[in-house]
Amino acid sequence: MKSDLQQIAHKLLLLLGGKPNIVDVSHCATRLRITVHEDSKVNTAEIEQMSGVEGVFIRGGQYQIIIGTGTVNKVHRALMEAYNNEPEKPADADHSVAVKKNRNPVVGLFQILSQIFVPIIPVIVAGGLLTGMLGMMKVFLSGAPDNDWIRMLGIISSSSFIILPVLIGFSAAKVFGSSPFMGAIIGGILTHPSLQDSMGLAQGTVIPILLSVYLMSMLEKGLRKIIPSALDLLVVPFTTILITGTVSVLVLGPLGTFIGSFISGACSMIYMKAGMIAGFLFGGLYPLLVLTGLHHSLNMIEAGLLADPTIGVNFLLPIWSMANVAQGGAGLAVFFMTRNQTLKRTAISASLTSFMGIIEPVIFGVNLKLIRPLVGAAVGGALGGAYVVFAHVAANSYGLTGIPMIAIIAPLGMLNLLHYLIGFCLAVGSAFLITLLLGIDEERGSNEVK
Repeated sequence: MKSDLQQIAHKLLLLLGGKPNIVDVSHCATRLRITVHEDSKVNTAEIEQMSGVEGVFIRGGQYQIIIGTGTVNKVHRALMEAYNNEPEKPADADHSVAVKKNRNPVVGLFQILSQIFVPIIPVIVAGGLLTGMLGMMKVFLSGAPDNDWIRMLGIISSSSFIILPVLIGFSAAKVFGSSPFMGAIIGGILTHPSLQDSMGLAQGTVIPILLSVYLMSMLEKGLRKIIPSALDLLVVPFTTILITGTVSVLVLGPLGTFIGSFISGACSMIYMKAGMIAGFLFGGLYPLLVLTGLHHSLNMIEAGLLADPTIGVNFLLPIWSMANVAQGGAGLAVFFMTRNQTLKRTAISASLTSFMGIIEPVIFGVNLKLIRPLVGAAVGGALGGAYVVFAHVAANSYGLTGIPMIAIIAPLGMLNLLHYLIGFCLAVGSAFLITLLLGIDEERGSNEVK
């Protein structure tokens, strides 16, 4: 297995133009994210034909190579080993600067948010599942709330959310190119119990933390340029933390909280005023964000909704979930229609994976290549999204969709769960039927699916 990964990594490095052509390599749950100096040196066609590659998407100068959950981290590790073992060669620095300058600033912002939140998602998923399990135990087992096991589960499930600002500060500092540990300290400052309830701040200070850590990174890098190396250890951390902490508490904290409240309020107003229309549009168009890999940036908005005392629930995630499972419904239709055995195997496995909340395999491996299933899935997601908005379905966390999302739906009531399941069936069923009606281009599937 290790030798196979090494072969894949070496081939991928070669097809990307070699070490001198690579600016940055990272990964999320399902895809490698690679920024290169020169697109002309990348052999995209051969990368798409590699075994295990579900597809390649290019956005804002970044190559997103869809590998799949559970494998992408291993490929990333092998690729980094191959990269580090290859001899150094001079890179085109001027072109690297040009890549950054030519990147769309809006796309760049979403990419930065994605890079910050993607590493934190597994922790949020674990916390959400544990919270959901605890909620269902209270509903179905009617155990005493003071039970020692219940209290222990409460501590375990809430810990990831309590320290979330510290995790965000750490991750943001890494992305901004400064000290991750000082970023964690900034997150701790903004959630200090002396300011206000730490549990409320754990999700409510996302924007203040991002603003504060960005200021910290600029200040730290500026100081390191002017402070002599002999004094660096003493002066830079002390000055950076003191200035950033003071500005954060007095200025950026209140400013960020205001911005976060404004965004949450705007989303709530759209949700209440536009109603089913908003659900229809969001559910139908959400796959476009997934295609670009920018959907993780929405976690910031969802965290703000949960932290807002006037809202306190996540009403966006059920819509995203409808869009995700609809992709699986369209994939199932492909499974029943195609005579291509390779496509049939890909469609069934990728569709079932989408019901567990991972949709890149079915989007890139099936629906996007055949086009018509993507349309069917969009309609299914739109109908499911409209229904869950109509029924006011909400979640008590974020990071989970599909079947696992039941864990964060059920604690808000059995009626909430019932409507979620109805929306689930509506999204999957309508996407399945519409894709059957539209049909598929069998020749296109045979040519494009490995």
